[in-house]
Amino acid sequence: MRTSHRSECVINQTVEVLGDQWTLLVIRDIVFVNRRHFRELLTQSLEGVASNILADRLRKLVEQGIITKSDDPTHKQKAIYSLTEKGIALVPLLLEMAAWGHEYLPTSKLQGLARTLKEGGPELRAEFMNELRKAHLPASG
Repeated sequence: MRTSHRSECVINQTVEVLGDQWTLLVIRDIVFVNRRHFRELLTQSLEGVASNILADRLRKLVEQGIITKSDDPTHKQKAIYSLTEKGIALVPLLLEMAAWGHEYLPTSKLQGLARTLKEGGPELRAEFMNELRKAHLPASG
């Protein structure tokens, strides 16, 4: 894991962790679509991520403490990816990105869960994040 940064700027450091397309889309799929296995993330992504890129991004997200990787109790050859509290804390950022895109990108559509969470306000977003904690964090479930 990289410990040095190009600068001390917090925006730069955040971009170094989250700043590529695939990282954010992997997080999106784990958060909003509950894709938690490698195969699901690989084959069900609308954007068609390559397997080597996906493996690299998952590894980096684990190294950064945004997700964890553990053995799937239902299948000994599968791993399951879970959000950490650090990963769950990205939900408001993802929702703001979705709202910005809906506002300023004419072809984008705010759909499904993102739309529901935007319209539901802070209480519904907090409830959603608590549900993620129950599903992803061992001590919360």
